[in-house]
Amino acid sequence: MAVSTSSTAGIIGGSNPLEYSKSQPYTLFIFQTILIVVLAQLVYRPLSLIKQPKVIAEVITGILLGPSVMGHIPNFTSTVFPTDSIPGLTLVANVGVCLLLFMVGCEVDVVFIKKNLKIAVSVGLFNMAVPFGLGCAIAVGLWNEYRVHDDSLQPIKFTTFMVFIAVAMCITAFPVLARIITELGLVKDRVGVIVLAAGITNDLVGWILLALSITLANSTKSEVTAYICLVTIGWCLFVVYPVRYALRKVLLYLDDISSGPSQLGTTIILMLMFASAFFTDIIGVHPIFGAFVVGTIVPRENNYVIVVTEKIEDLVNIVFVPLYFALAGLSVNLGLLNRGIDWAYIVCIIVVAMLGKILGGFVAARFFGLFKRESLSVGVLMSCKGIVEIVVLNTGLNAGIISQKTFSMFIVMALVATFVTTPLTLLCYPQSYRDSVQRRLAEQEEKSASLTTKASTTNEYEEIVFKRLVLNANNVENISTDLVFLDHLAIPERIPVHAVNVKSLTERTADLLYASMLKGEQTGDNFQLNAILNILKIFTEMNSQQFTSEILYSLPQDLFKTILYGVSYFKHDLLIVTMSFKEFQRNLPLVGEMSRFDSKDNYKCLFINNNQDVSLKTDTQEPITDTKSQYSVDTYLNPNSFEIRTVTLTISNSTVSRPDLIALKLFSIFVQHKGIEGTRIIVHKDNAILATIKEDATLAKNPKVSIIVGEFDHELTDEHISKSANEMSIITYNEGCEKLIDRLLAENNKVLIVY
Repeated sequence: MAVSTSSTAGIIGGSNPLEYSKSQPYTLFIFQTILIVVLAQLVYRPLSLIKQPKVIAEVITGILLGPSVMGHIPNFTSTVFPTDSIPGLTLVANVGVCLLLFMVGCEVDVVFIKKNLKIAVSVGLFNMAVPFGLGCAIAVGLWNEYRVHDDSLQPIKFTTFMVFIAVAMCITAFPVLARIITELGLVKDRVGVIVLAAGITNDLVGWILLALSITLANSTKSEVTAYICLVTIGWCLFVVYPVRYALRKVLLYLDDISSGPSQLGTTIILMLMFASAFFTDIIGVHPIFGAFVVGTIVPRENNYVIVVTEKIEDLVNIVFVPLYFALAGLSVNLGLLNRGIDWAYIVCIIVVAMLGKILGGFVAARFFGLFKRESLSVGVLMSCKGIVEIVVLNTGLNAGIISQKTFSMFIVMALVATFVTTPLTLLCYPQSYRDSVQRRLAEQEEKSASLTTKASTTNEYEEIVFKRLVLNANNVENISTDLVFLDHLAIPERIPVHAVNVKSLTERTADLLYASMLKGEQTGDNFQLNAILNILKIFTEMNSQQFTSEILYSLPQDLFKTILYGVSYFKHDLLIVTMSFKEFQRNLPLVGEMSRFDSKDNYKCLFINNNQDVSLKTDTQEPITDTKSQYSVDTYLNPNSFEIRTVTLTISNSTVSRPDLIALKLFSIFVQHKGIEGTRIIVHKDNAILATIKEDATLAKNPKVSIIVGEFDHELTDEHISKSANEMSIITYNEGCEKLIDRLLAENNKVLIVY
């Protein structure tokens, strides 16, 4: 076959690079890919600021490039997206969506469903039943208005159309839902647990119903439909039982599951996924269903499924998925929606889809005893559409079940429903209400305790006990400070240690998988600690300390909020949030945020270490910054950051408060450490805590303790503020103490703020 000289000579030879050629289809394909991926990233940037999922940007990209917007530019569509090029783009996009649905299957946590089976089944199914019924009702109008008289589509039965419309109404996009729950810090909240369990059930049932609707569309005889359904069920049972067991044995033989898959192991899993997709396609069900089923059987032990996902997700999420959703957007033609009845149906579809999901979730959650706003939040979260809805709609369009106009109407519904999920959830279930729910639950558990009479100041002081020390362990600087509290507080008092490691939640599916698997406290020999947590574990085990830990995922800007609100606290926990001075400067609002964090039965402190400069010192020089080292300066810490020689407790207000008593208790423990050379208490002369100090045997006659009594307020004089690098100042938080904190930190002190 002759090849044209102009095409092989390229643009230098005068050929048009955007002219589609069957012999070189990849040239235009590469340009289309670059255009779609880059534009999707640009559209996503502003949407990410308001916590919107990436799928919205990818569909909007397709709409912008399609007949609704750019298609109005003369020759744009025929040049950039000619009809002959669409099959190649579709082929790659459909391979990508099979891989995407495989990863969605990987996110299905069957163990989690078993633990919450009652909630998962009841809430999941009831949340589908209400919108499914409403969808069947609205399908009558859509059938009469848009389908029965459309001669461009193959004839189908009304029942096929009705089932598909009902599925489109009742589906929940579990991948997007799981990310929203993780970003909002609801993974351990009872709302989050219910939604995750119900979402997984909704996902599984939704794909089965979609397979049924596609089967109905592809078969002309009822007995053929029955055979297809039976074969599909048989294939699912075959994959879930014998294939799953065989796959696990093969992978155990080839790989060490604890260390992740080898290249051969990954090859076997992917080929099994494509084989399942091929089989479900040839029996009359869409290939994405077969890919999804295989994703659910990938071993989850020792994060094996996460490592598999990490190996494929970048190419899938960066290239394949944007192509698929952009193609869906290209099929949207808003220009077809040119009648009032069209937009009336769009509004009706949006209302029915969201109202049905919200109502179904609300009623089911109320049945399980959730408060009204909690139940409303469950319904709002379950109304999320996103990825799965777009796949469902695109599948229905390609199968000829719905027309392009109906497809465009439902795409608008999917975008609106996905867009409003996060803001509506924040409106229904803000952090303030979540805190009030925790208070109400605590009050219900301790009604009898609330009837007891108020104890005296001395008795309150004696009743303060630290049952567990909770520390954040995110980096090497945190660890250096945590070791100080292990040495001075946890080890002498035999306090169990609970370490919290917060990781940044990225767009990676592996991060979401990891976060979804961390739904409880991670303890025991089977839980693999990361390097940071291992450091603390080693030190605690050396001192025969009880050690537990957990890993949380958070948006980068919400790291410290996640520590406050994401940890599962116990009664009498002592939370000490540790940070360097640089971290403190980047998170100044945290000082006030800590005061708003409700901890009725717990104790909370903020420790700021201003001695973690990266420095060197010689006999003749002042400390200088090491700028010539071949190592990262982040690996160096000032030795003073580990050392405390003197401690100052400042109680400048005139009335005793609970934080004052907690600060005094901490001070009395630090005093007993052998490395402490001198301590002092600066206290207001009218503060009743003076009597408590005199009755504390550790403090009353201790020669290392000096007591300074006077009227100080928050304006301490220079003589009361030490300039020692080995000084720790303990202060209690009050409105207006920020100036005192700034002065203490300016003198290179370590400051422990008690709330």
